[in-house]
Amino acid sequence: MRKFLFIFIGLLIIGLAGYFAIMYYATYSEGNRSGELIKFSNKGYVFKTWEGELSQGIAGAQIFKFSVMDSEPKIIEQMKELQGEYVKITYVERYTTFAWWGETKYYVTEVVQEDSPFKVR
Repeated sequence: MRKFLFIFIGLLIIGLAGYFAIMYYATYSEGNRSGELIKFSNKGYVFKTWEGELSQGIAGAQIFKFSVMDSEPKIIEQMKELQGEYVKITYVERYTTFAWWGETKYYVTEVVQEDSPFKVR
């Protein structure tokens, strides 16, 4: 009985470690989106995370919500400076999220300011 308990606990620990490793390292998709950066804030009670919104349509008809990890201070500073501007972001989508990562499954890895296609030239 004791041997069974040790094997069961060992398999449970290995299974949980494998699950968290896959959720941490595996990505579901990668991509780019462009739009006006309309919101970027640091929010949360226990875990403060960086959350943002990108307006992809006229009058905010289509909103893309994303998170930025704390391990990306350069991107956080760029987002603060570019709020209200037209930007192109590169992101990865993960299978799930953890509370200390952010509210969404989309994590920005790069941000670049672009010319808005809606500007009158």
